[in-house]
Parts: sequence; structure tokens; C-alpha cells
Amino acid sequence: MRFAVTKVCGGGAKARAGMLQIGGSSIETPALLLSTRKGLPVFVSRDLLASLPFPDSLLLHVCPTHFMEGPPSKTISNIGGLHHMLGLPDHILIAAAGDSIESLPTSEASNKFGASFETPAGRRLVKPSDYMELISCMKPNLWASLADEVPAWVTEKRNKISVERTLRWLDACIALDVDDGANTLGVVVGGSSVEQRKLCAIEVSKRNVSGFWIGGLGLGDSAEERCSILNAAVDCLPPEKPRLVSRLGLPEEVLEGVAAGIDLFDSTYIYQLTMGGFALIFPVDMVGKKMHNGTFNNRGGDFTKINLRATTYRKDTSRIVDNCSCFTCQNHTRAYLNHLLNVHEMLAQILLEIHNTHHYLCFFRLIRDTIKTGEFDHFCQQFVQNRRAHLAEAVL
Repeated sequence: MRFAVTKVCGGGAKARAGMLQIGGSSIETPALLLSTRKGLPVFVSRDLLASLPFPDSLLLHVCPTHFMEGPPSKTISNIGGLHHMLGLPDHILIAAAGDSIESLPTSEASNKFGASFETPAGRRLVKPSDYMELISCMKPNLWASLADEVPAWVTEKRNKISVERTLRWLDACIALDVDDGANTLGVVVGGSSVEQRKLCAIEVSKRNVSGFWIGGLGLGDSAEERCSILNAAVDCLPPEKPRLVSRLGLPEEVLEGVAAGIDLFDSTYIYQLTMGGFALIFPVDMVGKKMHNGTFNNRGGDFTKINLRATTYRKDTSRIVDNCSCFTCQNHTRAYLNHLLNVHEMLAQILLEIHNTHHYLCFFRLIRDTIKTGEFDHFCQQFVQNRRAHLAEAVL
């Protein structure tokens, strides 16, 4: 794996663009990892992945604990690993033990032996040796070490224990890895404690890791706490290695993460939107639009998302987004999506996930463009201001 920072915002800002090279694939950052269930996005099959923006859609987050109730790990290994089992030889698979869909960390059940996760098959305790057996059989391109993620409301003592366990498990995982940690992402934890986050980041930086996964966010922390946590952790990490964060999914949260210097984002935001019947509609072509009176011209779109279950769309024959080039918008209307959702047809989720994924990947492309042109800070401020104005208008 190779990573290089290609552009950093001026004026002391931390937002940066980069290039991640793994195998024969190159991905520009900041970038989004598509969340998966047992290797593939929940409603997007292998053949439909090809319809998504390339190469942005090559990054997939896979969860090893999903495979504890499935084919034996030796079977996956005999097939040649997940790439061959899924038929995705060119995709970049990044593995991490937990997610926000089917493998939720449960800190109260974790102990010195391993981390605990709430899964559809019940609560599972995962030891470093068990985890590394899964990793060695799955053969992902990158993998995050096992971590003790804790919610924001735990005590300072529990935060300290979380850091100690995570560092101990990181050392154990590297010792069990055949590549001695060459493809490892060290996890930075510490709950809402800024001091423990700094300590963990410094200690993880001393290990032989390829990058960093900032974990434990989105577990009860406020926006103010999240901002201070991100900045504290990033300030203690070396700039030449990539940084990944989990559970920051809302557009505003992504912009906050990019502003703090994050390169990769793992989120279930698209899945949650799709399950709720929502479609993203906010503009993703602002760079190409002219600026009027110091602000981006936003007349091409208003609100962040629309609820296609609503009766107002029953006779709406327009596309979800007029200028969207995704398969859904090129072939179907809002009225058809409304019909599918209200008769509980699974095709609704398939078409919605295609559009939402395409739209959000274009949002990340827009972020990269604004960093390259030096307009990221202004774009970020305008986006948040417009979002707040629309929310206030909706309330009134």
C-alpha cells in the first residue's frame, strides 16, 4: 500500500487531498468506504457495482464478524480469500471488526480476553487469535486491529482501560500477522477523553502500521466532543499515513471530518437512508456553478433528501435528480419509486441504494475538487449555512 498527500488547504487548515494505491488500483481521497453485509452492499449485487462511479466505488468495508456465522473460514481461504469468493478481484477490501448494522460493539461485555459485539446470532466475544484467523483466511487489502470501543458516557478509568486493551490487542494482532502488520490500521480509541485519545494516538503511531482508524465515534458523543476528539487524535498522528474514521455519515459530519484531516470514511448512512425510503437530492456540482454575491448558486436543488414514501410523489414523473447520471435516475421516476416502496417491493431498495450511493460518491468527488481549487473552507461554510436555513424553513 502507498499513500501520498497531494494537496493541503492553506491558512493552517487540515483538509487534504491524497492518493491511495493498493495493488493495481488508485483511489483519490477523501473517499467513502461502501458498507457491506458479508462482503457486498446490502442491496447492490456484484454486477450492479459496475454501474457506480469508477474508481470511487472500489472501496468496500467488510466486517470479519459477519463471517462467524457462515462459510467456515478455511473454506473462504481455500477459495482464495474474499476477493475470489465475491468475484471482485480488483476491489479494495478494508476489514474492521465492528459496524453499525449487524456487529455493534458492546463495551460492557468486553474483557481482557477480547472485544464483544452484538450480532444477529447473539453476543459474541472475539479474541485477537480468533480475529486474526478470520483475517488470514479473508485476505483483505487492509485490516483494522481489534479494539475496545467505548461510548462517550463511560468514566475516565474505563477510557484508560479501553486504551490499554486496544494497544495490547494491536500488539497481539501484529504478532499473529504473517506480514508483521504491513497491512494493518491501528485503531485510536479513548472514548470522549481527549487525553486518552492523544495517548492512544501517540502509542499506536509507534507501532508498525500502515495507517490509522479512529474508532469509538458515534457512540453518544456530541458534535462539540467529536470535533475536539478528532482534532486531538489527528494532531498526534504522522501526516504521511492515511486516517480513517467510522460512523460519521451525515454530510455535515463528513465535512467536519475532512476539515480535521480525515482521508477515509466508513459509514452506514446510505443504508439507513435507503431503508427509510429517502433519496439524496442536494447539489453535487457546485464547483461547476458560478458564484453570485459570494455564495454558490443553489437553485439546482434545495433540501438534503426527500421521503419517496410520501403521497406527494405518487404522480411525480420526474427523476429523483434531473442531472443525475445513475441507473435509477436514467430509467425510473419518483412515482415508480413511490409505488415500489408502498407495495413493499425489494426493487425499491435496490434502485434507491444505487442512486444514494452514486450521489454520495459524487459528493466526495465534489469535496476533493474544492480542496484542489482551494475553495473547501468556503464550500463547507456555505453548505452548512444552506442546510441550517433549509431546516429552519422546514420548521416554519
